[in-house]
Amino acid sequence: MELNKIGNPLEMAEKACRAVMNAYKPEVLPPANSFHYHQGVFLYGLLRVWEATGKQEYYEYMKSYIDSLIDEEGNLYFARDELDSIQAGILLFPLYKETNDPKYMIAAKKLRNLLLTINKTTEGGYWHKDKYPYQMWLDGLFMAGPFSLLYSQFFDEPELIHTTFYQEQLMRKHMMDENTGLLFHAWDEKKVQPWADSETGCSPEFWGRSVGWYGTALIDLLEILQGKPVVQNEWIASIQHLIPALIKYQDNQTGLWYQIVDKGERPDNWLESSCSSLFLYTIAKAIKAGYVSESYKESIQKGYAGLLEHMVTIHESTLDLKGICIGTSAGLYDYYVSRPTSENDLHGVGAFVLASMAIYDLANHG
Repeated sequence: MELNKIGNPLEMAEKACRAVMNAYKPEVLPPANSFHYHQGVFLYGLLRVWEATGKQEYYEYMKSYIDSLIDEEGNLYFARDELDSIQAGILLFPLYKETNDPKYMIAAKKLRNLLLTINKTTEGGYWHKDKYPYQMWLDGLFMAGPFSLLYSQFFDEPELIHTTFYQEQLMRKHMMDENTGLLFHAWDEKKVQPWADSETGCSPEFWGRSVGWYGTALIDLLEILQGKPVVQNEWIASIQHLIPALIKYQDNQTGLWYQIVDKGERPDNWLESSCSSLFLYTIAKAIKAGYVSESYKESIQKGYAGLLEHMVTIHESTLDLKGICIGTSAGLYDYYVSRPTSENDLHGVGAFVLASMAIYDLANHG
């Protein structure tokens, strides 16, 4: 099976985008009136579709969401105590490039300043949120990393590259499991959370979407990065370490991955579509960049075919995506596997669109 024969990834991406666009006006993307990664990950996928197709409806939808939250003076309401608020800021740079409207860069500066005031661990690691004191989560690299590098390029602030690199180093230092090659979802420096290991401070499980955010962040950071060979080489090594670990836990029957990545044999564990999509995105982009062998295309073929067979219902102009874990905190095994799933949640649709576009790009421009 060849990549360009697994359905049609660009068509699937467009159908997924239309499903959300038909359901919500931009200003009420859930959670409504919020500048947040829920919307950001979907709109990031939408940006990729616009870049590939040139269809202005995608650009206008993305722009309308941002414009509903930023006024003409660049004022932007966002939660100033959490990394989740930053991720959608990656959209400000293409909008400025298209419009030259200074309000977008004024808003970007406000988001950048969050990184100056957010609380940190004793080593300087970003707390994920104020309400999660002394905790680093894998999610945080995706929430703040790509924005930081884009901001660094635009405003010539190279120290942001080193800061982002340091955040990732801390995650590897504290959250990497050498036995599996995977990273735990969260780390509590104080070791006081109910889920924290008394010796390591780590949460006990490899939650799929958090590992997906980490891999997605790494591959995006490498795409953005210009030069800096030490940083680049270490991130490439991290990708090369992560991808074989992911492949090891890919379900043989469906090609998908489980909510708890390494425990697919447990009857109460279940296949999850957003992490499967994020893993496919990371692997496809790593192959295209030459970081890993093209032999991994087989895993992409199997995984994407599995998504279409088991998680997607295709309609004439849209599709429905199921098996998406709703927003989730850190916890114990029972907490993760008891989380509800939803259909067409932006976590999953955004991840599916990104995977579809990465596979389309690899098949057509690899």
